[in-house]
Amino acid sequence: MEFDPNKPIYLQICDAICEQILSGVLAPESRILSVREYGASIGVNPNTVARSYEKLTDAGIIYNKRGIGYFVAGPAREIILAQQRREFLENEAPAFIKRMNLLGITPSDIFNIQ
Repeated sequence: MEFDPNKPIYLQICDAICEQILSGVLAPESRILSVREYGASIGVNPNTVARSYEKLTDAGIIYNKRGIGYFVAGPAREIILAQQRREFLENEAPAFIKRMNLLGITPSDIFNIQ
């Protein structure tokens, strides 16, 4: 995994796991790598992975079965989609729409791109 120096690693791990859930690589109720396994596989400290798992657990995306491991929550995909849609609409869309307006680009121009 290549890391962006401008974003905390634990958030990049969260993003990677969420992407795997959205793409179907990780299915609902499937077990994910342990903190140590994941850390070793990407070359980061297990404490960093633990922080990521804690954030994902708090968001309801994964859950821990004590003594067994971490699993993808049943509604994880819907939770991620809702979060990412909200973030897009609040953070990215306004700048995108402003830029479209400045350049005179209409929604039909976007849909007609080939």
